[in-house]
Amino acid sequence: MTAVEAQQVRHLIGKDWVEASSGQTFESRDPHDGSLLGTVARGTSADGEAAIAAARQAFDEGPWPRMAPKERRTILHAVADAVDAHRDELAMTETRDGGKTITQSLHAEIPRVALNLRFFGDYVAMAANEAYPDGDLLSYTLYPPAGVVSAISPWNAPLMLATWKIAPALAFGNTAVLKPAPQTPLTAARFAELALEAGLPEGVLNVVQGFGGDEVAGPLTADPRVDRVTFTGSSATGTKVMAAAAANLTPVSAELGGKSATIVFDDADLDVAVPIALRAVFAGNGQVCLAGTRLLVQNGIREAFLERFTAEARKLKVGDPKEADTFMGPLIEQQHLDKVHGYVDLARSEGGEIVIGGERLSSPGLADGFYYPPTIITGLNNQARTAREEIFGPVETVIGFDTEDEALSITNDSPYGLAGILLTQNLDRAHRLAAHWKAGTVWINCFFERDLRLPFGGEGVSGVGREGGHYSRDFFTEPRAVTMRLRG
Repeated sequence: MTAVEAQQVRHLIGKDWVEASSGQTFESRDPHDGSLLGTVARGTSADGEAAIAAARQAFDEGPWPRMAPKERRTILHAVADAVDAHRDELAMTETRDGGKTITQSLHAEIPRVALNLRFFGDYVAMAANEAYPDGDLLSYTLYPPAGVVSAISPWNAPLMLATWKIAPALAFGNTAVLKPAPQTPLTAARFAELALEAGLPEGVLNVVQGFGGDEVAGPLTADPRVDRVTFTGSSATGTKVMAAAAANLTPVSAELGGKSATIVFDDADLDVAVPIALRAVFAGNGQVCLAGTRLLVQNGIREAFLERFTAEARKLKVGDPKEADTFMGPLIEQQHLDKVHGYVDLARSEGGEIVIGGERLSSPGLADGFYYPPTIITGLNNQARTAREEIFGPVETVIGFDTEDEALSITNDSPYGLAGILLTQNLDRAHRLAAHWKAGTVWINCFFERDLRLPFGGEGVSGVGREGGHYSRDFFTEPRAVTMRLRG
């Protein structure tokens, strides 16, 4: 896609690129200026059922689940090579479709797409199975693929999170139906084209576009032919996904919302802590489930830290995400911008002070987009709705604390438990807090560093299950125990 073309985006079902069975479409527009990027097939339940049937046939009759792991690895590496070869194209498409900065798309997210494919391709080829010899008994474990996987991905990191689901599902021998978010449909379709060109067998990956509820997402969560559902999105939608899957006892892995805390102790190196805290809340335009949107600062350094933090936040460039020096682009759509600003107005009514930000940006060059500045709020405690509910935007609530126990108590006083960021030079404190922090991931003096072997997921309403490394193998396979008696 060039800078001026608008795509016609269809479903991939089996080997065919098809329109929606209803003939309906919807538009994908650039959140920077509203320009039309694509006209997209609006999937129906019939389209979802057709995609599941194609994936089911490819699993039951096709070669993919019967290939040796090293054969699947070779193909997944070829797909990763195709991603690398089209990195610039995919990155620009991601930036225009979702508003993510080109720097992040080009240097972080699209490279991570290729890494997801290579990592899981390598993992399945090298993974060991357990064996337990016991006298004349030999017991061992097999990990056959589960079957058909429904993968429902979000709009805030579209292709990276789609392949976080697809790569392990396919590596372990499953077939898949991917439903990207309707706000960001373009890179999923292009990725599927590249995968077919790279040698992925027909029907192994199907892509259906559209919306949730009773539309295309309905059968993806409720059809008995689906063996696994992997979902990333809001906690409210995750509850609906799990309820639909429960009718067939279909296992679900759900990575949901967050309201993570960044804790800054008075021994923190501010030259390290301030940039990490800024990135933790404002990177990705603030639309990151892992974001540290509650900033807890020890009262002894609270004023000094806030002064530096605010000064650096003022320097962040908000603007056209296609420009290399932009730090924050637009929010995804008008409805979401209204939600974010609604929480800032709520903070005002709750007694919060808006230190910076707090109003939509409408200066020349930004007026046609959904731009919201870095916003810092003080004067609220952890019981305020602004501090407890997920805003999913560039809004930071600053809360003071005195003691380690108080910091941990505030941090864990949340229905969410996805991540946390700890900034301290005290090694003993770091280990103590990590051991008692209610979160699936705790970063100490860093943020968003990922080893794909580690478990990823959340506690509380932040999700169910873990993925990554052998956790993904456990989910995307049906572990089978085999015991045989040997002749003496």
